[in-house]
Amino acid sequence: MSKSETGQDSFQITLLSQIKMETIYIIILAFLAVLFIGPAIFANRSPIPELSQNVYKIKEAGELDALLSSTTHLVVDFYADWCPPCRAIAPVFSKLADAHSKNGQIAFVKVNVDHVQDVAKRYSISAMPTFMFFEKGAPKGVAVEGMQGRRSVSLTDDGRVAKVCGADRQALEAVVQALGSNEGNLKED
Repeated sequence: MSKSETGQDSFQITLLSQIKMETIYIIILAFLAVLFIGPAIFANRSPIPELSQNVYKIKEAGELDALLSSTTHLVVDFYADWCPPCRAIAPVFSKLADAHSKNGQIAFVKVNVDHVQDVAKRYSISAMPTFMFFEKGAPKGVAVEGMQGRRSVSLTDDGRVAKVCGADRQALEAVVQALGSNEGNLKED
């Protein structure tokens, strides 16, 4: 065997090794892309089913405005159908509505940010789900004993819960419990 044949064989082996390594890198990158980007691309976009007759699904801004003017307290869920945490917390929201809705006093409302964009923009909603609390037509924090601010809980300057961002079941339940307790002390006109 001549030196040129040995050099050529060595070159071919090196070239094949590089091609194999490049192929492995491409496969790994493709796998990582599917792993991290796939859920967003392939997310379930079908409407989230509502399990409660006590939850209002807002289809236009006027519907929300009517509820804001006719109900003392509103718990509003800003959500999107493609959002997995929104799907996870939906049954919890429905159960809370069933347990705590009081005609004219406490209402539970869902706003699909993709369908009612003007309402989402009005309240500067940028993450889903976001739960906001309203009293007498305006956003107002809720006093929740022992609740501290954290990543998912935004507090007002006086320590009230202004928003719950994300599917934080514990925080949402605590705020609704506090609202229910406060409403129990109010008298109907």
